[in-house]
Amino acid sequence: MSGDWRIETVGAVRALIETAAPGVTEEAKWRKASNPDGVPTFALDGLICTVETYKDKVKVTFAKGASLDDPDGVFNASLDAGTRRAVDIREGDTLDAGAFAALIRRAVDYNQS
Repeated sequence: MSGDWRIETVGAVRALIETAAPGVTEEAKWRKASNPDGVPTFALDGLICTVETYKDKVKVTFAKGASLDDPDGVFNASLDAGTRRAVDIREGDTLDAGAFAALIRRAVDYNQS
């Protein structure tokens, strides 16, 4: 990942995920020449989400996001997708940590149901 604001954002997202889902495992997948570090994936009793960096954003994609309640409106991308939903975080955006953590817990609950 590039050495800019996105690294800080990924670190903050990672910390929120680890706090909200004790026991979560992180694994880098889908390594390729254009992305030798791969894509961080987070799982607990199934895939919770992936975290990808793009030129203008950090994208957190919830594998089964379409099945999760989102009363706080955290999802702001991939809203028409059949299974997944995403949170795009751009430079200067403020992520509602409590609402994001609640969404992570809902994803874990969904995996465990």
